[in-house]
Amino acid sequence: MTRKREYIPHRPGFTLLEMSMVIMVLLALMALGFRVTKMSKNAQMGREAAETLRTVYTAQRLYLAENPATAVSSLTGTLLVPYLPTRATSMPTVKSLTGATLSIKVTVFPPVIDNGSGGTYDPSGSSKDALWDVGE
Repeated sequence: MTRKREYIPHRPGFTLLEMSMVIMVLLALMALGFRVTKMSKNAQMGREAAETLRTVYTAQRLYLAENPATAVSSLTGTLLVPYLPTRATSMPTVKSLTGATLSIKVTVFPPVIDNGSGGTYDPSGSSKDALWDVGE
């Protein structure tokens, strides 16, 4: 006598492939979220640096308006501090993307961020975008 097999209905649930796909999508969304957060943080730091440069630029213009015979190359931070619109007691500095503290070069017009070796620090790649620079 042959015994008939009973049909066992398929239980609802996820297969291994479906679970792998869900995990992959979640990981991709997390990676995208981290990247967007980092880009947003970098843009915020650039805007803050540009605002700091604008205050120094304003101080340069105010000082040069009162002292028109002074050459820009002879300006120092101590000369400009009383002219800062923020009423700061010292020359402002800027944080780089790596967290290093960078100074502002006031001997050029408009001022630029000094990268520490005499060059200009501007990770945005453009001197006209008003990120990490005064812009045009």
